[in-house]
Amino acid sequence: MLDFILRSDGAGGKYLYMPGGGSLNPASRETLDAKLHYVHQDGRAVFKYAVGGMAEVSSEILKRNSLCASEIALYVPHQANSRIIDAAVERIGLERAKVVLNIDRFANTTAATIPLGLDEARREQRVRRDDLVLLASFGAGFTWGSLLLRWRM
Repeated sequence: MLDFILRSDGAGGKYLYMPGGGSLNPASRETLDAKLHYVHQDGRAVFKYAVGGMAEVSSEILKRNSLCASEIALYVPHQANSRIIDAAVERIGLERAKVVLNIDRFANTTAATIPLGLDEARREQRVRRDDLVLLASFGAGFTWGSLLLRWRM
């Protein structure tokens, strides 16, 4: 691992939340009947935050390490939405061939999307020893981040 950036913004909570659960509304017959244990999302707002957040931290980590997008061998983004990935990739200026995209086959596997993408890239020999790999995610609690690593396997 060479570098990472992690950010969060609680102000986004009104755009992506689940009213049931936790200590505020613990699971009960009433909360289940009221369907409070389903995620509520303002898709447009989440899309905007996700694209901006993933692109921002990915670009920042490249700049901070004096790298340009062409030096990245592989970009492994969280697989929540292909439109988010496409927009972030365009903003960063990455070549499409360097992007792991498997949402079409596995859907959004939440916390497993990046490990699945890395493993798939390894099995397909898309990543080689000493390659620079950039990971990026946006998720729960309006948290987002990017990690730069040098592949050593």
